[in-house]
Amino acid sequence: MKTIKSILIAATMICATAVSAQEAQAPKHEFKVAIGDSVMIKRECQKYCTGETPSVWVWDKVHTVRQLGTKRFPDGVLLMNIYSWMCEECLIPVNGNANEQAEQAKKEQAGQKKAYEQAVKEGKDPNAAAEKAKTEEAKKVEKPEPQVAPVPVKEEPKAEEPKPAEEPKPAEEAKPEEAETVKHESAKGDSIHSQQHFKHNYHRFTIGVRGGAASQLHQAVAGSDAKWGVGGDVLLDLQYAHYWAKNGRPVDLGLIVGLSAGYAQGSFAGNVNNSFRKGDLNYNVVAPNIKETDHQVQLEIPLMFSLIHDCGFFFNVGPRFMLPVYTPFKQTIDPANTVISAYNDLTGVTMVNNPVTGVYNGEAPTEGNNLQMKINIMLTAELGYEWLLKSGNSLGLGVYADYCVYNSRPVLNAAKYASLLDISNPPSAGGTANVDIHSATDTYAGRVGFFDAGIKLAYHFNWPKKKAEVREEKLF
Repeated sequence: MKTIKSILIAATMICATAVSAQEAQAPKHEFKVAIGDSVMIKRECQKYCTGETPSVWVWDKVHTVRQLGTKRFPDGVLLMNIYSWMCEECLIPVNGNANEQAEQAKKEQAGQKKAYEQAVKEGKDPNAAAEKAKTEEAKKVEKPEPQVAPVPVKEEPKAEEPKPAEEPKPAEEAKPEEAETVKHESAKGDSIHSQQHFKHNYHRFTIGVRGGAASQLHQAVAGSDAKWGVGGDVLLDLQYAHYWAKNGRPVDLGLIVGLSAGYAQGSFAGNVNNSFRKGDLNYNVVAPNIKETDHQVQLEIPLMFSLIHDCGFFFNVGPRFMLPVYTPFKQTIDPANTVISAYNDLTGVTMVNNPVTGVYNGEAPTEGNNLQMKINIMLTAELGYEWLLKSGNSLGLGVYADYCVYNSRPVLNAAKYASLLDISNPPSAGGTANVDIHSATDTYAGRVGFFDAGIKLAYHFNWPKKKAEVREEKLF
């Protein structure tokens, strides 16, 4: 029994000795920094341990060491401010003069910042300008960046470099909330090498064309045989907008103003059978199958709120002020079937199509201008999608709808005129009565408004805001 026990103790000691020898032979990284030290990242280091490219601003900042080494990155250092792993060779200890080092780094980027802003003003590629300025500065500066007396250590064999294609650090390297922060920083990416990695406020000038169905929303006066038809419209939009954008927010908020000009039309079809009294005569006017086309040249001033999602969908909504500046109409009346009769209740005589009491023979004007300088307040909405072009501008396609909620035209509780074919000032015996032709809108419409809906195509000219403080802080 004692012999077996002795054998077991000896075997255990041999195994322990072998493990200790194996661990002694395994390479270990000796760090020159400690947890809590302040460090800066070298300019020439363009990758994290995970293979991702750092944002521009990380080189200007002083970072605090949070953790030294991990199973995946034996020589990696976890930086507290950005929760990212960086090889120790890429770090500069700045415990003694952190402020001076930070100021020096900011001065090195002054040329890049100036070149970037100048390119934005001139409409050139700001990223290419900043990259060129960086190259010129590198040629001027021959000596490397000053380092603060690194502690000399013996060279040790380096641990095997991880592959760049590996996934971000697992849960053992950082807390879940830290990993989420890393993911967010990577997606947000304020890299100066790509415009799409940062967001800034911007302006927009739009040239658009829209067209579709339109209606003047006539409400017929009671008793009139009026049938209103739907027409169409086409308009040219000139708009200016300003958008407020923010990193991390997928939707840009904007305000749109502008001026639109266009043309719209509607139609009327009906029969006239009106009786009215003028002087001593009782008139009766019959005119079947009258057709009228109402035209309208209009100006519009939009004031809309806009939402644009990063994926390209947009939604605009708000009031639009519409002013009809020219509203001609054209009618078709058949003289052969138009009858004007007048009964004199004093003499008991009825006259039909008599020049004294009025006759329509087609010579009276059947078209004219029903000019109405009346204001319409409409509620408008636009919905669609836009594509970002290589030039930085964008092309949009969507649908729109406008509905009038207020019209300054007085409501006609009764007909404005006695009849669409009205007899004015019947003369004395021997004269000729005048037959006036009026618009159906002024005769049979108790209320008017406007409604249209259709398709809109727009081209957007985008340019950065000249004094984009948010953009400058993110980039430099």
